[in-house]
Amino acid sequence: MRLMRPSSALLVGIVKLLVGAYARWIGTTPSATQRIYFANHTSHIDTLAIWSSLPRSLRMRTRPIAARDYWGKGLRKYIATRGFGAVLIDRAREDATVDPLEPLRASLREGDSLIIFPEGTRGATAIPARFRSGLFRLATEFPAVELIPVYLDNLHRSLPKGALLPVPMVCTVRFGAPLAPGAGEAKEVFLERARDAVIALADPGVHA
Repeated sequence: MRLMRPSSALLVGIVKLLVGAYARWIGTTPSATQRIYFANHTSHIDTLAIWSSLPRSLRMRTRPIAARDYWGKGLRKYIATRGFGAVLIDRAREDATVDPLEPLRASLREGDSLIIFPEGTRGATAIPARFRSGLFRLATEFPAVELIPVYLDNLHRSLPKGALLPVPMVCTVRFGAPLAPGAGEAKEVFLERARDAVIALADPGVHA
């Protein structure tokens, strides 16, 4: 278990002040069980919003996944690695011989929970785009780890793609019931089911 730094508490306070990041547990409850939280992705503050919405005891053992090309330099790197213990991944595949999922596997083997965004990049709408294969690969390689769908409400309005600063707004983080790949379930079928589980947590008007 990692120790919380003063900078972590400061980050949580800033996120709570700007966007609220209020947690709603629907079909599940906060648990020390090792988990992969997977969510829709619409802003750079998504990672912090989910992490900040977790109880402090869970934040200490939950590591968000962040893109090295954005979070890997200067102040951003300090915030990501020292502030909330992010796992930086190379989504640009600068080294084609390295599997970008390997840092995630290492964290899971160490007992950490993870926060991931299966779309792979930020979207411009409230409905997530097609999920990439990483979630399925991790789910099949680590079947004992719970998969928890998460829907971030309003963050696409608070810090939309292209914006530099967030607009203060009440944002909700909704946690759904666990799911897992079925026996023999095809990758594409599971990923669509996982995406549907995230969408199901949105307000009814979002589905329209």
